[in-house]
Amino acid sequence: MKKIFIAAFFCLFATMAANAQRYAVIDSKYILDKIPEYKEAQTRLDQFSDLWQKEIEQKQAAVDKMYKDYDAEQVMLPDNLKKKREDEIYNKEKELRDLQRKRFGFEGDLFKKKTGTHKTNTGQGL
Repeated sequence: MKKIFIAAFFCLFATMAANAQRYAVIDSKYILDKIPEYKEAQTRLDQFSDLWQKEIEQKQAAVDKMYKDYDAEQVMLPDNLKKKREDEIYNKEKELRDLQRKRFGFEGDLFKKKTGTHKTNTGQGL
């Protein structure tokens, strides 16, 4: 009898605790869209993003051209020039990946601008 009473009390208590929980859903996008400063900041971020994306696309086009030129000429090139061209292409691809990471990667320029942690270089030491 005592066990049944304790079990019933525990079930009643658990039910009351479950009903006491409340959830709220907030549409932060709707709220932020109503703030003019947010819209301006988002527009500036989009401009930076577009500019950086164009820069990356130009570098990618240059790498693609280098590779296409190499592919067309590799039959006629001596081994030492082949190696040199391959190294140049590899270095350009590495620069491109580094630039993508610098601009759009985790803790990249876009991330820093979004979070407000982007610091300008004043030339002063810490």
